[in-house]
Amino acid sequence: MSTLRYGWTTGACATAATTAAYTALLTGEFPDPVEILLPKGQRPAFALARERLRPDSGYATVVKDAGDDPDVTHGASISATVWHGTPGSGVVFRAGPGVGTVTKPGLPLAVGEPAINPVPRQMMREHVARVAAAHGGSGDVIVEISVDNGAEIAKHTWNPRLGILGGLSILGTTGIVVPYSCSAWIDSIRRGVDVARAAGYQHVAGCTGSTSEKAAAELYGLPEDALLDMGDFAGAVLKYITRHPVPRLTIAGGIGKMSKLADGHLDLHSGRSQVNHDLLADFTARAGGSADLVSAVRGSNTALGALHLCQEAGLPLGDLIAVGALATCRNVLAEAPVAVDIVVIDRAGVIVGRA
Repeated sequence: MSTLRYGWTTGACATAATTAAYTALLTGEFPDPVEILLPKGQRPAFALARERLRPDSGYATVVKDAGDDPDVTHGASISATVWHGTPGSGVVFRAGPGVGTVTKPGLPLAVGEPAINPVPRQMMREHVARVAAAHGGSGDVIVEISVDNGAEIAKHTWNPRLGILGGLSILGTTGIVVPYSCSAWIDSIRRGVDVARAAGYQHVAGCTGSTSEKAAAELYGLPEDALLDMGDFAGAVLKYITRHPVPRLTIAGGIGKMSKLADGHLDLHSGRSQVNHDLLADFTARAGGSADLVSAVRGSNTALGALHLCQEAGLPLGDLIAVGALATCRNVLAEAPVAVDIVVIDRAGVIVGRA
């Protein structure tokens, strides 16, 4: 079996571009490839895609390689322009084209700040200091990070909902992208909870997709930034809200994923959990289903197929799945002061179960 290839975060790429640009500003030469030191000690080297030296600034671009992770920023061109700053100013960060600006409270950056996260900022500060020490610079610089087409790419991320407008965020805590770890998605879920809490919302909904999101929004009249696009990561929502409570939580999703939640699974991805048809048959039997119906449900291909069989017999399988999913959620939330409810939908977005 081939090993999945790791990649580099936008924060690592921005640090490499900054290091190269500042080195050129001080020495007249761009290091290419440019090596950086990551927080856990790795020393990757990055080729430069573009470089430009002017009397007052250095500019360098690194193309992000996300390895084998299906990352929307894979292949993005991340650039840094570095100018000398005023004495004593340290490193001042700016959002260039394609990098977002924070407009809502609740994030680890103040409103009005460029969406360059704390760890990438620290990495860039440390590398600026190293370059300054090696080449006689002051370390007082303005660093502008930009991303080609970043505003368009950002539409496919959580940024608009989190109130990060105008482009992408520069992210990463280790500098390394682990394929299929989905750490960026889980981090976005957490930031979504933070933003909702900072806005004072009393009710948020974790939804498996756009159809369940629409159903929850219409059912409860929730604003967009109270909706958490949790995908398959029900566990990430529940565990984070256990530590950062919101008075009311709705978990909404399609019948297949909700049946997995009812079976105790917190990761609802098809590759990591399966629909348990024995459980659905047990629910059917408990609801008074005939032996033939129980057998048909056990042999059904999908949870949706089982639902249709039960609907024809007048049995509320959707509600039973919702009750099971609710028990799983309460088990995770434990003593957290959170009221939770479940909404189960079919493919058309029709609500077929609640608890």
